[in-house]
Amino acid sequence: MVLNPVISKLAGKLVVLASASPRRLEILSNAGLRFEVVPSWFKETLDKGLFKAPQEYAVETAKQKALEVARRMPFKHLKTPDMVIGADTIVTVDGMILEKPADKDDAYRMLSSLNGKEHSVVTGVAIVLCHEKDNEEVDYQSIEFYEETKVKFADLSDNMLWEYINSGEPMDKAGGYGIQALGGMLVEYVHGDFLNVVGFPLNHFCKQLDRIYNRCASSSDVESTSLWPSHASSVLTPAPGNLSDCDNAALPPTTSRGRGAERNATKQDAIEPKKEDLQQIVDLIDGFKASKALFTASEMCVFDLLHSRPGLDAAQVALQIKASVKGTECLLEACVSLGLLRSKERTRQKPVFENTSLAAAFLLTDAPHSLRAYIRYCNEAVMPLFSHLESAVSEGSSQREKLFGKTSKDTSSNSQEVKLRFLDAMHSIAKVTALAVATAFDLSGFKSACDLGGCTGAVAYEFTKAHPGMSVTVFDLPAVVEMSDRFHPLHADNRVSFLAGDFFKDELPKADLYVLSRILHDWSDEKVHILLSKVADVCTPGCGLLLSEIFLDEDRGGPRCCLLHALSMSEGRQRSAAEYAVLLERHGFATAHIAHTDSILGAMLCIKA
Repeated sequence: MVLNPVISKLAGKLVVLASASPRRLEILSNAGLRFEVVPSWFKETLDKGLFKAPQEYAVETAKQKALEVARRMPFKHLKTPDMVIGADTIVTVDGMILEKPADKDDAYRMLSSLNGKEHSVVTGVAIVLCHEKDNEEVDYQSIEFYEETKVKFADLSDNMLWEYINSGEPMDKAGGYGIQALGGMLVEYVHGDFLNVVGFPLNHFCKQLDRIYNRCASSSDVESTSLWPSHASSVLTPAPGNLSDCDNAALPPTTSRGRGAERNATKQDAIEPKKEDLQQIVDLIDGFKASKALFTASEMCVFDLLHSRPGLDAAQVALQIKASVKGTECLLEACVSLGLLRSKERTRQKPVFENTSLAAAFLLTDAPHSLRAYIRYCNEAVMPLFSHLESAVSEGSSQREKLFGKTSKDTSSNSQEVKLRFLDAMHSIAKVTALAVATAFDLSGFKSACDLGGCTGAVAYEFTKAHPGMSVTVFDLPAVVEMSDRFHPLHADNRVSFLAGDFFKDELPKADLYVLSRILHDWSDEKVHILLSKVADVCTPGCGLLLSEIFLDEDRGGPRCCLLHALSMSEGRQRSAAEYAVLLERHGFATAHIAHTDSILGAMLCIKA
């Protein structure tokens, strides 16, 4: 893969795509690129008559898009990007430039001009590199190129053209068609880069990055590494593929051994495995033990005890938690190894224990970001599921009904105590993640929001704190709403209200913005489409949908928590940001922004077209 040699050069850099196109988002994400989406505000009003060739027009438009975002971000987003990617795709035929149609008649005019003819699809691309100088000014360097692909339309009847136009697909696509979807039926052949016709010339883009960053290029071809500031977040994940010898020089030694090297390993290698490799496997084997040690210490209130009385020895802790001295000593030492406790030697025979900052932040009952309720839920409800993982994988179904006698969605038949424990768990994890989601985007343009499945209102209260002009309605099941007042803050914001209902069956409240926080991953594709259809139906153009989930990496290799959760075999499934963008586009929502927050959740803001 051409991107592999530049991974080490881009590590720690902020890459931005200056386009809201789901097609470009998907193409770049599938290549392994990690980036933020900040659509350009540049008005595509360049005078086409000033350009000698259509390619020049596309390149200049791409450049202006990228430069607008690069110059705006330090002021609007309080951070300077390291790289901004701009792109503009046009269709040319008989010397005319065709962009997106204004209406159905315009789409018919475009498609008629292409009918039975060969035309060119040109994508101009600009890679703008930003360098912050000591005086807080920013230098911009632009690398520009274009890709041209020849496409031939079949001879099509007017009825077929209008059938395609009435599908709605042509309206947001250059030349009035999308080759990757229904528009493929119009095309007789393609000569050149197919992805270029979809919207982005990935192969040419990769070659340009290789030319800029490959360590084995001549000094005249290589960008100075001092061009890059070091403050931004990581933006690349390794993509699969073969590495050349030159590529290996740019990567850590542990990644340079390919499969051939592994096949040719010596007998000595087989007899004496590397310590770090063996440790990684042992840590995975013992992972359930670490979880259970945390669960047990939390259930026995060890962290609360050592918060109120730090410096107790094992015998003193055992007395307070009513456990054996031997068992308590083993538990405390295990928690030390996990980084949850630290021990100090008061005497050689009796070390004493106290909480680490990690335990103080997340494991105390009354800590602002306490996860103790979520830990209890995992111990009581999730751990048993994973003890039956072989059956779950064999059957491809959740074991919850076998274990607990009811489905995970059957809240009505649960006891009051079980309901409270579940809500307490959801409330604790929401409190930890809600602030990052609420502040991921500027939502000042939205005055009312509806948090679908908003549970205890933890997310809603963070939204009203972050956006003073916004009111939020929490819409959830009657059994949830009737118990939500137990979780309201002491001085509850009256801009947060609760409404009981079933978002699959009942009419949704009217709002400018709909929030789906950790909802879609839990439901089947059929139910996801039902819910999104209901949201789309109630939305008017300009309404927003804010989606918050743990996004899978585009190579589906992580994050680990997301993939391990999927093993519970719930009816839902995990998705990447690109997959969510495509899913939402099917329901008329265009992706405006994607944010990889400082929390475990990512966020995506979409606008109803």
